[in-house]
Amino acid sequence: MPEPSKPTMRAAAAGSMLIATIVLCALVGYGVGALVGAPVPLLLAGLFVGPIVGVLLVRARFRDL
Repeated sequence: MPEPSKPTMRAAAAGSMLIATIVLCALVGYGVGALVGAPVPLLLAGLFVGPIVGVLLVRARFRDL
């Protein structure tokens, strides 16, 4: 019996989730930075943390991809 094929849009969904996580972390960093008076450094920190969090989220959600 052949194994059922995986949906073809799962890779696109994983990529979208990764990009959304990076943007969200950058925006949160900028927002917190604006409150404390250091928007650019915390924006850059969010851009650094975003890919790490994004990869972890994608890996947890799309483990079988």
